[in-house]
Amino acid sequence: MRKKILFLIIILLTLIVYPNPIFAQSEVESSSSFQTETLEAKVIKILEEKDHFQKLELQINIGSRKGETVIVENGGGEVESVYIPMYKEGDQVVLMRQSSDNNQEIFYITDYVRRSPLFWLVLFFLVIVLVVGKWRGLSSLFGLGLTFFVILMFIVPQIASGRDPVFITIVGSLLILPLTFYLSHGINKKTHIALLGTFIAVIMTGILSGLFIYFGKLTGYFSEEVGILSALKAGSINMQGLLLSGIIIGTLGVLDDITISQAAIVMQLYEISVGKVRFQEIFKRAMEVGKDHIASMINTLFLVYTGASLPLLLLFTNNPRPFLELINYEPIATEIIRTLVGSIGLIMAVPITTLISIYFMKRNTLYLDKTKYRS
Repeated sequence: MRKKILFLIIILLTLIVYPNPIFAQSEVESSSSFQTETLEAKVIKILEEKDHFQKLELQINIGSRKGETVIVENGGGEVESVYIPMYKEGDQVVLMRQSSDNNQEIFYITDYVRRSPLFWLVLFFLVIVLVVGKWRGLSSLFGLGLTFFVILMFIVPQIASGRDPVFITIVGSLLILPLTFYLSHGINKKTHIALLGTFIAVIMTGILSGLFIYFGKLTGYFSEEVGILSALKAGSINMQGLLLSGIIIGTLGVLDDITISQAAIVMQLYEISVGKVRFQEIFKRAMEVGKDHIASMINTLFLVYTGASLPLLLLFTNNPRPFLELINYEPIATEIIRTLVGSIGLIMAVPITTLISIYFMKRNTLYLDKTKYRS
């Protein structure tokens, strides 16, 4: 069994890293006569400041104009409802330089440079995981890194090249799940059972998501980012498939906790009650624990999706239109379907994993009985 798992992992890794042209991303050439360059600069002086407007002196730290100082105007628009960040001396900012063929240059600030706080947050996260989780935490971090590798180097480029998002996500999941499960929980019977239960729950979630995306007539164009992506890719990406892929990936993470816990519960009950308690009773007791787990995980999933869509909810809260009309809008309907389908997948994972665990425990019992009888 271990050799088969290792062989599968090697094959999938080979498919990802093999230098095949289908994994290459296409480059987009601009026909504009303007050339742009991204620089980084530091605010060294505020020359002028008033409502929604600043004139700043910046020193360029990174880029072809490193060491030079430039004067940049920030804000000044007539629409006061648009958020205009007001910068302070010492702020690190991202600066865009736009130049034309006649050597005219325009500088404008696009954002803050945030690498420093991100670096310290990542470092703090790594320290906490290693101190508390020790070797198991280290293996989990390695699994997390491989998950990001698969998503960024395989799933995202393949979808961006126009391939079917659902198929690519399923293929990526076939690699992500074994790697993360075995690195986090070890190669043992409990992990095998949890992995099988997760695969089945993911397939059910995918089928259910596809059905409700189809019958709900969701187009996938539920956010500004999707609209921009569609314009950049000229309609080469299936937005409905992209929506379905997002639901599948979002469900993968929480299924790990559910299936591993249920497999562990069944195995513990089995070990302390071999020959004393019927398997029906083990199933009943494991489901009692699973119900509590279901309640907490559904609440977690709901809060995660609610937090991500909080601005959207606030936008519709003060809307005078009726509630039944509001939930009919695609952005709201999308979040409802995403949350409920993901919750159904979590709920079904509990009895599925429990039944699989009991099935393997029964087989193990029959095998031991036959061995004992032959001896």
